[in-house]
Amino acid sequence: MRPPPDPGSLAAVLAAAGQIILGKERQLRLALACLLARGHLLIEDLPGVGKTTLAHTLARLLGLEFQRVQFTSDMLPADILGISVFDRDGGEFRFHPGPIFTQVVLADEINRATPKAQSALLEAMEERQVTVEGATRPLPQPFFVIATQNPAYQIGTFPLPESQLDRFLMRIELGYPDRAAERALLEGRDRRMLLAEIRPLMTPEALLAEQQRAAALHVAPALLDYVQALAAHTRSAPEWRAGLSPRAGLGLVAAARAWALLTGRDHVLPEDVQAVLSAVAAHRLAAAGDARNADEIGRALIEAVPLP
Repeated sequence: MRPPPDPGSLAAVLAAAGQIILGKERQLRLALACLLARGHLLIEDLPGVGKTTLAHTLARLLGLEFQRVQFTSDMLPADILGISVFDRDGGEFRFHPGPIFTQVVLADEINRATPKAQSALLEAMEERQVTVEGATRPLPQPFFVIATQNPAYQIGTFPLPESQLDRFLMRIELGYPDRAAERALLEGRDRRMLLAEIRPLMTPEALLAEQQRAAALHVAPALLDYVQALAAHTRSAPEWRAGLSPRAGLGLVAAARAWALLTGRDHVLPEDVQAVLSAVAAHRLAAAGDARNADEIGRALIEAVPLP
């Protein structure tokens, strides 16, 4: 039997992130699993609960180039992708790359931009390349989009369309800190000062290697049966208007592999699938009846589909 992978560096990343984002161990673990699975992350919550800080923290600890883009209602696709400007000295147009050409793009308050600006991210998120003015340009590797969005009921928001939501492997919520974590925040140093002192614990090359290890973790046929049963249930049960797509099934397997790697195992168990289920599935499902939060959706699926 193969020895389990050593999650030492990844454990150190989680521990260091937990010193910045207090009391949110599960959300941090999900976020890192999302990046290990080569997915993009959507963080939805109220302003001021640490969404931007979480994204910046992970990028710094993983040693990745980082760009923050503040989405606004007057943003244009060129503000994200870049634009060609005529160079008089050279007598030709010269392309000036936009902030998308980095390893981690923080799309802050993505739902404050119009759908036209939001769609500029679609090709980048799916193909890891962008086409600008007829030329296709590859993006750096690894490449992640970490987007934050405010609740849809807040003023000045444009809900993300289903096609854009489906590009995000996971959606997580941070919520308010518990009493002990909030007291530690009040008594501690400013988070921005702590961020400035962060030193990388991994390199991009090491992260790429961990992604390859996650993708190679063994998944038994019975576990694939379980994933298929979960997807089939969402497609046939009357409480959902639309079921999980094949892309969602692939994402669920990839996320479960990454969660297992963080646990230090070389194979995936059903509890790994269940641990990431709500983060992977909830934003892809629309309830036909009363609205449910992500945890309620995850529990309903786990209860409805028996383990293999």
